[in-house]
Amino acid sequence: MELKASEYKRFEDIKRVRDDGTEYWSARELAPVLEYSKWENFHKVIKRAMISCENSGRSILDQFPEVRNLVEGGGPF
Repeated sequence: MELKASEYKRFEDIKRVRDDGTEYWSARELAPVLEYSKWENFHKVIKRAMISCENSGRSILDQFPEVRNLVEGGGPF
């Protein structure tokens, strides 16, 4: 399945790039692009993907690094 130019742009707009050049996406930014209206629903999908990743013998920590956004005051989101 190929993405339309407008769909591709939506992914490119939220893409992040590490210093080493690897690309990644924030789950919180990716959820609405994939049309999840509730974070909880997308979070369930991520957890299932993590289980599949582990079952395939890959490192969850390499594929799904947990990033916590901080709100003002230093508390976790």
